[in-house]
Amino acid sequence: MEEEKLTDQEKARRDKLPRYEELGVAPFGHRFVRNAMIADIKEKYKDKTEEELQGITDEFIIAGRIRLLRKMGKAAFFNIQDRSGNIQAYIRKDVVGDENYAVFKLSDLGDICGLRGTLMKTQTGELSLRVKEYTHLTKALKPLPEKFHGLTDIEERYRKRYLDLIMNEDAMRIALLRPRIIRSIQRYIDSLGFVEVETPILQPILGGASARPFITHHNALDKDFYLRIATELSLKKLIVGGMEKVYEIGRQFRNEGMDLTHNPEFTSMELYQAYGDLSDMVNLTENLMRKIALEVNGTYKLHWLGHDIDLEPEFRKATMAELVKEKTGVDFVNDIKTDEEAFAVAKKFNVPLEPHFTWGHVLNAFFETYVEETLVQPTFVMGHPLAISPLARKDEKDPRFTQRFELYVSTKEICNAFTELNDPIDQKQRFEAELEERKKGDEEAMNQIDYSFLDAMEYGLPPTGGIGFGIDRLVMLFAQVDSIREVILFPTMKDQGTPSEKKEEKKDSKESA
Repeated sequence: MEEEKLTDQEKARRDKLPRYEELGVAPFGHRFVRNAMIADIKEKYKDKTEEELQGITDEFIIAGRIRLLRKMGKAAFFNIQDRSGNIQAYIRKDVVGDENYAVFKLSDLGDICGLRGTLMKTQTGELSLRVKEYTHLTKALKPLPEKFHGLTDIEERYRKRYLDLIMNEDAMRIALLRPRIIRSIQRYIDSLGFVEVETPILQPILGGASARPFITHHNALDKDFYLRIATELSLKKLIVGGMEKVYEIGRQFRNEGMDLTHNPEFTSMELYQAYGDLSDMVNLTENLMRKIALEVNGTYKLHWLGHDIDLEPEFRKATMAELVKEKTGVDFVNDIKTDEEAFAVAKKFNVPLEPHFTWGHVLNAFFETYVEETLVQPTFVMGHPLAISPLARKDEKDPRFTQRFELYVSTKEICNAFTELNDPIDQKQRFEAELEERKKGDEEAMNQIDYSFLDAMEYGLPPTGGIGFGIDRLVMLFAQVDSIREVILFPTMKDQGTPSEKKEEKKDSKESA
């Protein structure tokens, strides 16, 4: 990448480095021991009066980045920020001494420092730290952006997440919220007797979902491998092995497009319960969603993607065919029974068709066209067609459908659950049907049969319920943000041009304007 020329501010900061050394201070310092976090101090002492604070002799040692700085000769007010929050500090030359104050006077916005002092309140009533000792820790060679939120290129926030975290309180809130959500999930699932496991990311055969993979090459074996698109088949092998209740939270990779709710590298949780079925997954899902809501946000009510959501009432349950009939009047259960009838009604309703489509694909296309965007409050969409559910058990009452649900909230799919198919003969036939679909043009269909999984099934897969959650979407929901890039610290981004290329782009845009 082309190196940018130094600005006047950047030159001035570099010019200060020898002056630190003259004062016997390392410009890029050493270990520093704190005894408090800023948020804890503010929470504990925010209501104390100045008189009460004067009676507190405790000294607080904190560290963080200078965010505001107002020097006034022999004294200064400044704000420092750690990950928990920020606090004002007041420093006087006659308190810290000439040498220590000389070190402070070299400070700039963005520098990292340590402070030791006592608490006070200013005339305006702001809780502040009266500094007794200033410790320089790290010189910031670049100035912080003045109006980070006002950047025209919103993608700059995601490219330079470190600046986003410094300047944007909400970015830090989300970054700290994500692990809390994951821990809430783990605590609940562990309490039900599930065991968290790890399965391979590199896989010799693609399976467990329909998606385009990333392909890599193993040099020692001289063989191509896939970055996994799902953990399903490996986890089901563990169910065959007798582990009975297993789950994995891990990265998946799908070589597909990026938008507000999709990133090529993402995190999912898959969970499998021996001797269970779809009803167990329904109960687990409702209870888990409510538990996260209360633990993380303290309320069942959320605002997401422009909609007010309430997780407290029982979630609605309806079949895909029922929902399609509600919106279009087309009855795929009783009136539309053949591929030909499905194709004809699709043309009438302007539903897009693809060469590999059958009756079941058309029903799903109706759902995506007319229903998906209407599902705001939590809704279990059940009864998916067999054609789009190669790993789900058939519905005994109507074998055109499967025992499967997808939970939708605010028009977005949150999770996908099955009563798992445990008949190895039926499973092999469905895998073969997937290969035929790929030949007809479905690039997301399986291109190989995982015979190791079929072999495992032939030893006996007990009746099993299974579910997969998109962790990133869950975090989006509970953080109440609209873009997946807000909840992934380093999202996949398009290439960024060199500084000279960006200047040319800016020049071109001005000329075109």
